[in-house]
Amino acid sequence: MWTNVLAGTILGGAAPELATACRLVVALSLFYVGGMFLNDAFDRAIDARERPERPIPSGAISAVEVFAVGFSLLGLGLLGLVWNAALRSESPLPSLASGAVLAALVVLYDAWHKGNSLSPVVMGLCRGAVYVTAGLASGGSLRSSLLLGALVLAAYVVGLTFVARQENRKSYRAGGTLVLVFSPVALAVFEQNLGFAGWGALALFSAWALMTLRPLFSDSPNVPRAVVRLIAGISLVDGLLMAAFGAPLAAPLGLAGLLATLALQRWVSGT
Repeated sequence: MWTNVLAGTILGGAAPELATACRLVVALSLFYVGGMFLNDAFDRAIDARERPERPIPSGAISAVEVFAVGFSLLGLGLLGLVWNAALRSESPLPSLASGAVLAALVVLYDAWHKGNSLSPVVMGLCRGAVYVTAGLASGGSLRSSLLLGALVLAAYVVGLTFVARQENRKSYRAGGTLVLVFSPVALAVFEQNLGFAGWGALALFSAWALMTLRPLFSDSPNVPRAVVRLIAGISLVDGLLMAAFGAPLAAPLGLAGLLATLALQRWVSGT
């Protein structure tokens, strides 16, 4: 999420500013955590049957409380975007509109992802909207690089989510969707001036994706492990896109984001 903010800023054409980046990291993290709360609240009936040890079915907290926290966090995220615009002496309308779309997509996914064949698309749109929101909130515009980058990130996350939906199957049966995971490679190849950092980011992302996905086609595929690694790989997508669109010095932060995510997954599971 944090490297998403930096990538969205750069792809939107704005010069990164530490204060703005910190405010947007906090605001967009509130959307993310709010979505996690709402996911549990909307899934409470299914969890009661399949995972009764979860907080709501076990009685550790009520669904009403979880809904209240989740929606409050989304509201605080929107207020954070308004506050950021005020501190920058800019109109809050562009980032607030994008943030409202992001919040709506989060709620739509959480409320309708079970049994919905299009839920991976909604999840992908959520991540793409993070790029757009960060780009607009940092003073950028809806330029082609921002929209194309958001589309590529969305495609990657759609592919990742299709992988995650195979978690309870004994064999992997969605191989065609893996093309979406490699959409960042297609974009980078069509760029004319990747440079040393860009080719390095492309090689690193490709190697990571291949290493992560290869075990899916073994006799005993470990889908959860692949999913958490693909989630960590989002930072590599950020780094590759930043390099592809003229910010090679920021590209190594994608690797830093990958390593940080892997480290944090020791305490907070990615699935």
